[in-house]
Amino acid sequence: MTVFHPRRAARVLLVDASGRVLLFAGIDPARPGHRYWFTPGGGLTPGESPAAGAARELAEETGLRLTQAELGRSVRSETIEFPFDGVWYRQEQEFFVVRVPTWEVDTAGFDAIERASVIGHRWWSAAELAGTAERCYPTDLADLLTQVLAAAPASGSSC
Repeated sequence: MTVFHPRRAARVLLVDASGRVLLFAGIDPARPGHRYWFTPGGGLTPGESPAAGAARELAEETGLRLTQAELGRSVRSETIEFPFDGVWYRQEQEFFVVRVPTWEVDTAGFDAIERASVIGHRWWSAAELAGTAERCYPTDLADLLTQVLAAAPASGSSC
């Protein structure tokens, strides 16, 4: 029987003017061969709202500083289960969309675990996501990005 550690999180689909989403390349310290791509974001602190957590995580991981109001409403909520660094998590997470003309990622705000587990980043188009054999989270990210791109620009920040 697996015992899950409960966790709340907020994630951000940071989308540039070309319709590409920013993803980080990561490894699981307990399973170095398990490589994957994932959106900016992370765990919420006790009492922190998803929008506040998304804004904080975005600033820490990319250097982009936005207010909760600039994030708008979440575009997706889900519960996932996964192992990381030897711990099994059951994570309730919300996704926010932020549109930027362009952005130079600044990872100076990474914490120790991010510095140990994030090995790079790049911008991905929906077509690249749909065609890759690489592991990306969420697993339906290509479809989610396509839906986001088809939505009205008011569904997130338009910095």
